[in-house]
Amino acid sequence: MSIRPVKSTRLARPTLEGAGVHLRRAFGFGDPEQFDPFLLFDDFRGDNPAEYMAGFPWHPHRGIETITYVLAGSVDHGDSLGNAGTLSAGDVQWMTAGSGILHQEMPKGNAKGQMHGFQLWANLPRDLKMTAPRYQDVKSNDIPEIIDDDGTVVRVIVGSFWGKTGPVDGIAADPQYLDISIPPLKRKTFRIDTRRHAFGYVFAGSGRFADAGNARGVLLEKEVAGQEVNIRDLSGNRTLLEFGAGDEVTVEAGPEGVRFLLISGAPIQEPVAWHGPIVMNTEAELKQAFSELRNGTFIRPAH
Repeated sequence: MSIRPVKSTRLARPTLEGAGVHLRRAFGFGDPEQFDPFLLFDDFRGDNPAEYMAGFPWHPHRGIETITYVLAGSVDHGDSLGNAGTLSAGDVQWMTAGSGILHQEMPKGNAKGQMHGFQLWANLPRDLKMTAPRYQDVKSNDIPEIIDDDGTVVRVIVGSFWGKTGPVDGIAADPQYLDISIPPLKRKTFRIDTRRHAFGYVFAGSGRFADAGNARGVLLEKEVAGQEVNIRDLSGNRTLLEFGAGDEVTVEAGPEGVRFLLISGAPIQEPVAWHGPIVMNTEAELKQAFSELRNGTFIRPAH
């Protein structure tokens, strides 16, 4: 067994997206090989409706899959194929854009005005870029939740883990998507297939991610003498961790416990031509997609 080293850590950066939604972007629009098969990861969270209510009006996607996981509030969605629905707290939607779709996502806060969720983009391989679009909407109650003897809780959103299999299936990237909560001061080890790229995202509490026996704290943004600085310590809210090669990730929770996402997937290792919400293999395919958007042939008829 080999513990995956922590190759890098970074704080998710403030970003405006959609019609003016304030969110934090952990990665995206950079080197597509770094997290292959994943392209982008956003953390949208807030308790001020003015910062998220404008939402994400009608926009296109082609060549990717989007995974939306809601923790608080809700997201109303609709698309050009006539699908519509609402994602509530704990729900997940995996949308395969495939050959092309136009959709909108409009967040709403809970009774306290709180909204929190994540969106992950996964690439599609060349032979599935133009597949028919589809949705998998999963309610919170249908997501397996495992409670270990020490109080560790794992929600298995996608993939198999500790004898349970998540309800989302047939995904090209063959991912594993886990929501993990570890009680205070507990140390846990999680197996990950060595062939997968893996990353973690801390969004509550604190923790150290061990690397060959060396505990490495995650970054925290703090104010010191009136200046915001990054300090490496136990706290890790909104911190992305990129893991290197190995078959295990080890975590030691801080005094208030830690909650984080652990996500991995098999690299596609194909050329990427990417502009905004459309991801193809060549520049010619990318130009064709935008030409079709302009001339009204972007949406393919259902067969």
